[in-house]
Amino acid sequence: MTERLSQGDAAPDFTLSDSTGKDVSLSDFRGQAVVVYFYPAAGTPGCTKQACDFRDNLAELNDAGYQVLGVSPDKPEKLAKFVAAEQLTFPLLSDPDKTVLTAWGAFGEKKNYGRVVQGVIRSTFIVDAEGKIAKALYNVRATGHVAKLIKDLGLAA
Repeated sequence: MTERLSQGDAAPDFTLSDSTGKDVSLSDFRGQAVVVYFYPAAGTPGCTKQACDFRDNLAELNDAGYQVLGVSPDKPEKLAKFVAAEQLTFPLLSDPDKTVLTAWGAFGEKKNYGRVVQGVIRSTFIVDAEGKIAKALYNVRATGHVAKLIKDLGLAA
């Protein structure tokens, strides 16, 4: 079983390519709060719903001081198509060898339609300005997750 992160842990740093092939590092955001979310595959119904929810709530998250980064095992070319198709306005990062997914506990055994399989565990983390995990949420649902996250962060009106 992959080691899971908990509140107070140092967020594992990473540098991954975004949908344009540009390197993005978590350390680039030091001094800011970051929402890092891991999802299985660009363009699938659940992942599209989740990405669009982040897109539609991005201004509210940004205004509250949160940057958003999405991470999946998809290659940058697939991410570029996803960004264009859904008009996403935040970085999607490519982790094809699943090193970062594994380091964050977002890859491993999960249940899929009652079977135990290896795969991406849909997860969301809040990283504080000092680079520590403020919230670690595993096995989140694609639908309604962003609204719940906004409520949990105290941003909902």
